[in-house]
Amino acid sequence: MSDFVTFCRLHGVVIDSLPPLGVWKRLKTEDKPNHRNGAVKFLGTHGFVQNHATMTEVAVWRDEADSPVARQQVQKVAQQAARETAQAQLRAAQKAAWILGQCELNSHAYTASKGFPDEAVNVWSRGDGLVLVIPMWIDGKVVGCQLVSERGDKRFLTGQRTGHAQFIFANNGPHILCEGYATGLSVRHALRNLKRRYTLHVTFSAGNMAKVAEGLAGGFIVADNDASGTGERIAKEIGWPYWMSDTVGEDANDFYLRKGMFALSQGLAALMVRKPEPVS
Repeated sequence: MSDFVTFCRLHGVVIDSLPPLGVWKRLKTEDKPNHRNGAVKFLGTHGFVQNHATMTEVAVWRDEADSPVARQQVQKVAQQAARETAQAQLRAAQKAAWILGQCELNSHAYTASKGFPDEAVNVWSRGDGLVLVIPMWIDGKVVGCQLVSERGDKRFLTGQRTGHAQFIFANNGPHILCEGYATGLSVRHALRNLKRRYTLHVTFSAGNMAKVAEGLAGGFIVADNDASGTGERIAKEIGWPYWMSDTVGEDANDFYLRKGMFALSQGLAALMVRKPEPVS
């Protein structure tokens, strides 16, 4: 077994053999087995891996048996990669702004399937169907977007920045973190039923949830009940009070669809009377 393959597995990427040399390969991950959230690139003496569900930065692997000359080469490659990353992020931000300019507020099949048929969202009409466009912001600037097809397939723009990026439902209330957009819609509607204010941060991944939390004084978390335990683990690491479904494999939207808005509202009401526990 290659050390690089083992390195990828340690980051939750499902991989059995070395990928093709010199190209990025998208793979499934242990925590999100239904999506290709893993990205790996193998260059012989070094390689790169990122689990987009838990990591906001690329991890670098280096063959410990390589020479000092090879290590210098790795450093040059890393510097070049950093420049290319910055350029790709700029292109993605520009493309996201263009896409948002093409959108109209309308209903969408994805949000309808999540229990919100009348929700007005950004819809981009293109040749292969209607796409839900969720803008992602950092410090008030659009850095990319999540694109969701009518079937529910999701993807980010190639090269966009995801670390610290978020979508916010703002209503002048306490900070609440969650991963997915459908979860955010469910939580927002539940809090409206409770007549509670909120500042709801959709972070798009558990790993990014921790990044977003770093810039906030405190709040609450609505975690996904992943089979891998990632959502709950990240919530505990952040140290804020959290709520999640009592069923493994569900997020808050799944819970809402199964048990109804009243049950979700009661769960969130109980969450928001709790006090943050001290972080050890």
